[in-house]
Amino acid sequence: MPTLFRNFILFILALLVIAGVLSTFQMGGATAERIDVGKLITQVRSGEVRRIEIKGDSLLIELKSGAKEVAQKESGESLSSLLKNYGVAPEAVQGIEVAVKRQSGFGYWISVLLPFLIPFFLIGLVIFFMMRQVQGVNNRAMSFGQSGAREVTPEAKNRVAFKDVAGLEESKEELREIVEFLKNPKKFTVLGAKIPKGVLLMGSPGTGKTLLARAVAGEANVPFFHIAGSEFVEMFVGVGASRVRDLFRKAKKAAPCILFIDEIDAVGRQRGSGLGGSHDEREQTLNQILVEMDGFDPHVGIIVMAATNRPDILDPALLRPGRFDRRVVLDLPDIKDREEILKIHARGKPLAKNVNLKTIAQRTPGFSGADLANLINEGAILTARRNKKEVGMAEMIEAIEKVMLGPERKSHILSENEKKVTAYHEGGHAIVGHELPGADPVRKISIVSRGRAAGYTLKLPSEDRHLKTRAEFLDEIAALLGGYVAEHEVFGDVTTGASNDLKVATGLAKKLVTEYGMSETLGPRTFGERDELIFLGREITEQRDYSEEIARVIDQEIDKIIRGARYTAERVIREKRDILNRIVARLLEKETIEQEEFDSFFTSGKAEVEKKAKGPQKMIKKSARIIPQLGGAVV
Repeated sequence: MPTLFRNFILFILALLVIAGVLSTFQMGGATAERIDVGKLITQVRSGEVRRIEIKGDSLLIELKSGAKEVAQKESGESLSSLLKNYGVAPEAVQGIEVAVKRQSGFGYWISVLLPFLIPFFLIGLVIFFMMRQVQGVNNRAMSFGQSGAREVTPEAKNRVAFKDVAGLEESKEELREIVEFLKNPKKFTVLGAKIPKGVLLMGSPGTGKTLLARAVAGEANVPFFHIAGSEFVEMFVGVGASRVRDLFRKAKKAAPCILFIDEIDAVGRQRGSGLGGSHDEREQTLNQILVEMDGFDPHVGIIVMAATNRPDILDPALLRPGRFDRRVVLDLPDIKDREEILKIHARGKPLAKNVNLKTIAQRTPGFSGADLANLINEGAILTARRNKKEVGMAEMIEAIEKVMLGPERKSHILSENEKKVTAYHEGGHAIVGHELPGADPVRKISIVSRGRAAGYTLKLPSEDRHLKTRAEFLDEIAALLGGYVAEHEVFGDVTTGASNDLKVATGLAKKLVTEYGMSETLGPRTFGERDELIFLGREITEQRDYSEEIARVIDQEIDKIIRGARYTAERVIREKRDILNRIVARLLEKETIEQEEFDSFFTSGKAEVEKKAKGPQKMIKKSARIIPQLGGAVV
């Protein structure tokens, strides 16, 4: 529709130009007054006319006073016959200078040919626009099978290098060989070494797979072709394969270069799985990728890099030697890497002097690089919203909570009774988590609604951990039940606020029994084989590899773990009821308690300090006595 409208406007403009040209030729005597023949005869008889110039059917009249006039005679009639017909005496005409001027030159030809040319011009204009539309359709049809890969040239301003990628030292070390090959291939070819054709970057979303691929191209100073796996697939069979051929053709012309396929699992899923239906177009595209990777010379200088967060569903043919035979795993950043990533994303942002990026890194375990970038951006947005000139620590801490839990719901106002219940619930989580040695330290308690939660207790580890013991899991489950137990102990009833806690605790207890082999009764083995729905990437079924009797024992083990954790939480809540009441009173007063203030409730006197120092050992001994009675044990 916009194209038709534009063509219509151009057509109207062309007509206006033609009309202007015609009016220019027709207004040659625009300065002369136009009169009729009767007035001309009167002026001739009175002797006012000095000169008459005949130009076709037009009479250009010049009076003795110097004025100029124009009159029109009949076509084919001469001036003499005109004057004779009107009865003008020959004596009146003798003093008038009569000149006959024949039309010639450009104006003559325009006046003669233009009436014939205009129709042809308009018809040609219409045909031109029609052919242009048809040509555009043909071009789009011809380019339908071409790849839409975006090329980043070495001269581009937005190129990145390894210095722009924080952390991932092992991954960058793996890729330095690729950079060295692209810079100096003879170093490898002289020794008969073949650089890998394909490099598969595997990692969780947001860990920097695309950024690392761009950094390889930036370090090697070669062109970078970027395309998503989903861009190959169309509803027409064969288009994806055609785009693959075109992509590799472009890459060979620009060699040496990096060819990067993002989210390759969109076309590289395992063939013949039987789940999710068959997609011939996707399989043909995958086949063409496999053929192309086998077809080009390893010395030509094309490195195919691909990224995925689901390597388990890729077709085995993609992963065999000669294709994506080098796999680089990108882990979530640890505390040191998170600090470096924060420094990179903080460039160009005015940070206040009180901003400690190391502290922020400590409070963001499990954050990916994309999460940290979002965190810095949210802090800047909060600063602008508060009309400040520098991003302060308060904005950064609030940004962490916003990214983790969602924005504050200030319009979600709780009643006094709901506030009190929420305060005891969150206080129960905090106290149980504080008293159990295996639980993470409490960083903040709040009864301000965020996201879907009426309140929250922020518990974060003081250091990154990759392994977790059974005792730590049991303490974590007890801390999850702390809110439920506190409600029951104080009010004699429970609310729906503990539903998510119970869900998480039950799931964790089930994993202890069925996945981690931490059940004393069932022993070190796993139970159940999980199948996944391939096109959704989610668990759909769990195939039982155990009997109904074992299923009953699994349920009993899960129940024992939950009941043991509840008993531990009840004991802590009863022992620390006074501190719980003080914490609740403080929450109802100011709605939020930070870590320093929370710790002060437990260090208000020497006796309590000593009690706190001896508490964990007593608790472990008591837990060891309690849990075996329920079928468990502390390790």
